[in-house]
Amino acid sequence: MSAQSSTRPEVPEGTASYLTTRQMKPNEKGFVGYETIWEAWQTETEYKTPEAP
Repeated sequence: MSAQSSTRPEVPEGTASYLTTRQMKPNEKGFVGYETIWEAWQTETEYKTPEAP
């Protein structure tokens, strides 16, 4: 058997509705993380105080 490789394979960017996942660079310990980016599907509007009657 061969030894396990010390490098991780490059994972392509994953996309779904409202979500994108990207592989990050390995840190000094060799940990490879994943970055998730959410797209907003709701919009916020500025609150306006109602007028007094």
